[in-house]
Amino acid sequence: MSIPTTYKIINHQISGVEFRPSSHFNQRPDPKLINLLVIHCISLPAKQFGLNYIDDLFLGCLDCNADSSFQDLQGLRVSAHLLIKRTGEVIQYVPFDKRAWHAGVSSFEGVENCNDYSIGIELEGADDIVYETIQYQTLAAVCQQIQQTYPAITQARIVGHCDIAPGRKTDPGPAFNWQHLYNLINQNKGN
Repeated sequence: MSIPTTYKIINHQISGVEFRPSSHFNQRPDPKLINLLVIHCISLPAKQFGLNYIDDLFLGCLDCNADSSFQDLQGLRVSAHLLIKRTGEVIQYVPFDKRAWHAGVSSFEGVENCNDYSIGIELEGADDIVYETIQYQTLAAVCQQIQQTYPAITQARIVGHCDIAPGRKTDPGPAFNWQHLYNLINQNKGN
């Protein structure tokens, strides 16, 4: 599979990636106020990759009997704007101008309810497992386009779930190399 090195956002969706519409979203209080990008990680079951359970969770059709670890997910309604798989494949679930349900109870720089003004990107991964090179490359290219489309998202406003929900969330975890991501974003901007 060939992963694009550049992306275009048209009508709040990334062109050329699969769009699987989730019903787990609502309207933003102010769609013009998109100024934060939150990086998450997810694997279902924990530390297992390449399965369809993440997709099922975001689409609201997860069989919670498929694995004993899914019992706590019964009735959970969550989504993200994007998922970047370990292969670099990007799936979009919610258009960027809509409010995906990724942050939960959260706050950034004193402003609560980060879902209202943020874009949520899930990486298929786990806090303590090294992310794939292609995931960083894809994430950097996506971040660059998001920053061009939503210029209030500066480098300082690309954060982890751990930064907006400290004590409650730890992702993307210590295995995530922030400096590598920033270097790739800045390198891509020079192209």
